[in-house]
Amino acid sequence: MSQVQSQRSILQDWLPRIVLAPSFAVVLLFVYGFILFTGVLSFTGSKMLPDLTTWVGLNNYARLFNHPNWSTSLANLGIFGSLYIIICSVLGLGLAILLDQKIRGEGFLRPIYLYPMALSFIVTGVAWKWFLDPGIGLEHVMQSWGWESFSFRWIKDGRFAIYTIVIAAIWQSSGFVMAMFLAGLRGVDNEIIKAAQIDGASNWMLYSRIIIPLMRPVFLSAFVVLAHLAIKSYDLVVAMTDGGPGTATWTPALFMQKFTFGRNEMGMGAASAIIMLMMIAAIIVPYLYSELKGGRRS
Repeated sequence: MSQVQSQRSILQDWLPRIVLAPSFAVVLLFVYGFILFTGVLSFTGSKMLPDLTTWVGLNNYARLFNHPNWSTSLANLGIFGSLYIIICSVLGLGLAILLDQKIRGEGFLRPIYLYPMALSFIVTGVAWKWFLDPGIGLEHVMQSWGWESFSFRWIKDGRFAIYTIVIAAIWQSSGFVMAMFLAGLRGVDNEIIKAAQIDGASNWMLYSRIIIPLMRPVFLSAFVVLAHLAIKSYDLVVAMTDGGPGTATWTPALFMQKFTFGRNEMGMGAASAIIMLMMIAAIIVPYLYSELKGGRRS
């Protein structure tokens, strides 16, 4: 009987591992394996197809950082990422504080705010492209209503096109950030809030001095998520402008796609992909370290 129980316990220990083994193998091969393969390609002179025989060392990285389109992509990422993260955080926090007041119709408003995140970035991009197109969108509608001097051609103007990407991205993600902040607000200890209210703290002092400082982990999580989305932004840009006018809305992800598959510069495209991976790792690794360190302390 003890032998049967021993075999059963061994089976119970190994069964989850056996079930998860195929998924683990697939992830290991198609995620980490291809990351390693991309890193190898970045040191080769691969063109249309992978070519591991032409080893060029760091030449692709030197060409990358000397290329004007890469500089434009990084500048656009700086504009897009900073505005996207800041405005989404401020707007999401404001909406979360509004809903935290237990206003009437909260159950109706919350899904409305969250609905855009249920859409793909391609759908969002196409919808905003139509909305901002001067021929069929906002400008056309306003002029047809009699406001003939109205003009809004940002999506066609190389100086302002990147800001249209920012607008669409904020519309897509601010509801998700609101949900994160609302969960953080609802997670604050009520005893702390009641004690502050008894001491005569106003709502402004309550949020600015007590509640928001307690939500630092939520702010950090929101920053990590938004920064990750900003760095790998591709589908929204392609759907709205395809990088145009000219290279006005190029991002690192679009640069990688254009050079890898459009210009047959696979080695240089792989180098840009590795740089993007390093950007994301520079955000994710400190975050994971702080989380693990905090968990050990607790």
